[in-house]
Amino acid sequence: MVDFNELSLTINMSIFVAAACAVWISGTKIAAYADEMAKRYALSQALLGLLLLAGVTSLPEIATSFTAARSNNAALAVNNLLGSIAMQVALLAIADILFGRRALTSVVPNPVVMLEGALNICLLAFVAVAVLVGDVPFLGAGAWSWGLFAASIYSFVKISEVDKRRPWVVGDAKNHVRGQEGSQDEDDKARPLKNDSLARLIVKAAIGALTILFAGYVVATVGDVIARQTGLGASFVGVAFVAIATSLPEASTVFASVRRGLYTMAISDILGTNIFNVTLLFGVDALAAGQPVLSRVGRFSAVGALLGLTATGLFLMGLIERADRTIWRMGTDSAAVLAVYAGGMVLLYTMRGG
Repeated sequence: MVDFNELSLTINMSIFVAAACAVWISGTKIAAYADEMAKRYALSQALLGLLLLAGVTSLPEIATSFTAARSNNAALAVNNLLGSIAMQVALLAIADILFGRRALTSVVPNPVVMLEGALNICLLAFVAVAVLVGDVPFLGAGAWSWGLFAASIYSFVKISEVDKRRPWVVGDAKNHVRGQEGSQDEDDKARPLKNDSLARLIVKAAIGALTILFAGYVVATVGDVIARQTGLGASFVGVAFVAIATSLPEASTVFASVRRGLYTMAISDILGTNIFNVTLLFGVDALAAGQPVLSRVGRFSAVGALLGLTATGLFLMGLIERADRTIWRMGTDSAAVLAVYAGGMVLLYTMRGG
């Protein structure tokens, strides 16, 4: 394996850009495969976004955080996961700016995304409490880590149950000016994947997933080296630069989904990925030597978790209110998310330490 620490900043930047392009292209294609599967087999966009897109786009976080944990770099491992959460909610706001004429949260017809948002808030609150009060060893990890793992699994089960029975529906779901979800004249356009067999779609999706895993790992690893070569603090690296790098798969799939009118899939991708990130804290804790990782990361990580919680809460408010108020081509809730994220990053930078 190449030791990127021995390469110059210029070479590392070139590798970073090349790997990022590979991640972006693969993420865009996987969104197309998920769209075709949803149309062909009448599958739930929420579950596809949660299980397929969120699972695939979480691969770089798995590789990066688990590698950092095995190297006993608990701060980078935890802060990468927590920093990605707020960053990925901000991606929804950016997609709102780029592709919407109405507020993104005003045109999502599937209420399951609200449950996903609420579960995200609960999980992140538990993470912040665990960091602030400390954790204790329990069966190879920390007691709080075991609890978070169980709560995350429960979240996935609950989302699956609610999506199947649809306890209630949005009253004006058929009256979108922006277009009914997933339509965007798709019936009138050629579907380039319509002649592909299910096996072929699965193989293509698997190739895309492997590309995201490898290229995403390169992006995150080189990003860490670049951040250290440019002199940023270690904690801030995990929340900012490396978190942004590992969020590239989510960015590509979210933008591709919103462009296709798959709003539920896009939001479920992000909120599902964030639940995966909390789940991965257990793996980080199990791999890292010494005391439980949530006892070692300190206030910086607690603020990172609370930043993700606040951004998710603002977006959830927009989903519940469904008000079509826009500013600068985006919903006011998206504007609030971006403002909170920017302010949070400034706060974290002042707390970055060594």
